[in-house]
Amino acid sequence: MGKNRATVSVLAAALAFTLVSCSADKPAPDDAAAELARGLSGADVSGSAFTAGTAAEVNTELETLLAGMGPVRPAVTVASVDEDPGDDDAATARLAYAWDVNGDSTPDWNYESTAPLRRGDDGAWLVEWSPSVLFDSLQDGDKLVRTANALIPRADILDRNGKPLMGARPVLRIGISKPDVPEGLQATSAAALAELAGLDPAAYTAQVEASGPEAFVEAIVQRAEAEGPVTVADVEAIPGAVALPSERVLAPTREFARALLGTVGEATAELIENSEGRLAPGDTAGLSGLQQQYDEQLRGSDGVEITVESADGASTSVMTLDPEPGTSLQTTLDPGLQTLAESVLADEPSASAIVAIQPSTGEILTVANGPGSEGQQTALLGQYPPGSTFKTATALAMLRTGTTEETTVQCPAELTVDGRRFANVPGYPAAATGDIPLRTAFANSCNTAFLNARDSVSQQNLAAAAADLGIGVEASLGTLAFFGSVPAAAEGTAHAASLIGQGEILVSPLAMAVAGASISTGERVAPSLIRNGTADGDSAAPSPDTTSSAAAPGNLTPAEAESLRQMMRAVVTEGGVQMLGEVPGDPVLAKTGTAEFGSEYPPQTHAWVLALQGDLAVAVFVEQGERGSTSGGPLMKAFLEGVPRG
Repeated sequence: MGKNRATVSVLAAALAFTLVSCSADKPAPDDAAAELARGLSGADVSGSAFTAGTAAEVNTELETLLAGMGPVRPAVTVASVDEDPGDDDAATARLAYAWDVNGDSTPDWNYESTAPLRRGDDGAWLVEWSPSVLFDSLQDGDKLVRTANALIPRADILDRNGKPLMGARPVLRIGISKPDVPEGLQATSAAALAELAGLDPAAYTAQVEASGPEAFVEAIVQRAEAEGPVTVADVEAIPGAVALPSERVLAPTREFARALLGTVGEATAELIENSEGRLAPGDTAGLSGLQQQYDEQLRGSDGVEITVESADGASTSVMTLDPEPGTSLQTTLDPGLQTLAESVLADEPSASAIVAIQPSTGEILTVANGPGSEGQQTALLGQYPPGSTFKTATALAMLRTGTTEETTVQCPAELTVDGRRFANVPGYPAAATGDIPLRTAFANSCNTAFLNARDSVSQQNLAAAAADLGIGVEASLGTLAFFGSVPAAAEGTAHAASLIGQGEILVSPLAMAVAGASISTGERVAPSLIRNGTADGDSAAPSPDTTSSAAAPGNLTPAEAESLRQMMRAVVTEGGVQMLGEVPGDPVLAKTGTAEFGSEYPPQTHAWVLALQGDLAVAVFVEQGERGSTSGGPLMKAFLEGVPRG
């Protein structure tokens, strides 16, 4: 009997241990809560299981509940999971919701809701779904609705003095108001307005006819202050045609710094898709240039109201957010100099640019592209061989070998390097050949004299000298830019070509202006363009912040810079751009450049001029020019003569 009691006791203990072990092995509800939070964040709860209905059915209900929120979705996390102490099969997940409802990249609607959980027959946790899991006051048939309101004006892009460069300006929206068109004259009026506005009459007429009976069909938008091409009187003479006063974000003129500043208009499908809910159809947004790059800063954020709308049409506000104005973007541009530069380039048929920098500050004053650039950013992004303007870097490297501006160098009419013939430019003065001072070789741009330095100036030394002038050194400009490229290794004819700015050497007009500014100040200059910007995403290069910086000031010394300035002055007093000696004001220092390109014979040439005057460094570039002195020289002269003098 005692043995039987002992056996029963052992069996009872074993059974109790088995029951405890099974309970301990059951999964906790935490994983189910985390999976639900992940699913709600993406409006797809396919990874969760439910006490009633399928995940697909819940997804369909979610789609209805969120239809009024547009593309905006919450970030959902698990705040806590509490198991019911009286029921091992029950728990409650508390979910934390964070919504960015105005597209400013920060959560502005935060709340918590609860989701009951039940353990299923197989031990897995199931969600007891109801609309209140999404928001606690939601019931069957309700939906959340986001409404943007109180739209605010877009902030301005400012010049260096804090005055608007690009902002809201009065315009006329010219088009056909269909309710105002007399019966039977719709096609006639549309065709007449199209002719007046320079549009395709058939296409515009079809657009008008396809629009609704109450539509206003815009033909063109014209600055209110413009004299034509369409006058209000001309418009009003057409039955049903109207000129509606409005505002658009515009620069002073259509051409003013267009490639840099960009344009503003209705958000494209691509911008909306990439905006992560910040933009919706019909929104105004930056479409290109700084307007697009700094769109979020300039737009600010609209006011937003979130309501719960019931099936019977009743609406209850659950959250409101006041609009926040955008922040103006200040540039370093000088509007007078920008206008001057663009007027100087107005008649140049090929791609061209003028970049002006204030050496004492590194601030960029002009980013001008000629009409031949066809809207492309030649000034900042062009990649071209610099030709003899690069002899500023070669001369610096020669100075570092012990050569001075008075050292005698050999300037033969031509030179052969590893079987390749190099010559001076056609028309090179015979009097400046033979044994001449480096100053004279620089002033007249003797190719062969600089090629003769190939044994004393290595490619590595050349790259280092160029970097000390800022060529090839990236800076946080605040927008996309090409700062130049100088190979650290090259041999034979490739190294020889590098010494005269050919071969694999590439610069932009910006890069050459930076080199000039560095020579002017006696230390490497880091250029700046934006003073207070926060770029959207990764669209600024090399980084989205806008504090201009270079890794270090470089190794350019004041004495080296003074020697370069003396040689650049000789280019004006005795070299190829003596016309710049006529410019009033401080003495002008310069360096010309002609760079061959293409496979034609004779080859086509880029024309360059780099000039310094007072606290101004200017690079002029013409893509298809003659010599730097003949194509670039007159443009530089016109620009410098137009610079205001106090």
